[in-house]
Amino acid sequence: MGDDAVAVQPNNRALRHPLARALRGSGEWIDTVPGKEVVAVHFDPRALRPTEVMRKLEDWLSSFSAEAFEPGKAVDLHLDCSAANAPDLQALADQNGLTPQEMLERVTRSDLVVDMLGFTPGFAYVEGVNPALKAERLAVPRQRVAAGSVGLVSGQLGLYGLSGPGGWPIIGRLTEALFDPARAEPFLLQEGQVVRLHLVDV
Repeated sequence: MGDDAVAVQPNNRALRHPLARALRGSGEWIDTVPGKEVVAVHFDPRALRPTEVMRKLEDWLSSFSAEAFEPGKAVDLHLDCSAANAPDLQALADQNGLTPQEMLERVTRSDLVVDMLGFTPGFAYVEGVNPALKAERLAVPRQRVAAGSVGLVSGQLGLYGLSGPGGWPIIGRLTEALFDPARAEPFLLQEGQVVRLHLVDV
């Protein structure tokens, strides 16, 4: 991954987030970033050689227990699904043979966890949606998607922290700001965090 980062692949994919939090909390590393399969560990190459880094990380993995670390604090988010904020909800519901209300209930009753942050500041990939709900990216992406919009692609939600272009079908918009540079912690969500969605309007 370059001269200042290595990739660590836990033997269990579910360990990525607790491992990243534990490594970050140790204070030994510049940053740790969980990805789809691995955790990227950034270090100071002036202080550590890659061989030393790998030895340290192997020691970490050999003694690491996810049960010893608390999961990220759950966050409650409120989803406005009025027509103006959910332009693709009806089409997705029709595609799945459901009413919009049934579609939303299946999404909000899922066990949702932030898988990754990326794409743009505050954008969250949230996994745990029932993969039986069929949803594909738009054939023609929108030039502008409002901040707070929630998109759905089979098995995953995409939460837009900033306004900008996007190709996810939109099923609602959050009332909370996912990214606010004025906050002490600008990003509302973190990797591995449990998300609870509550409907505001359908």
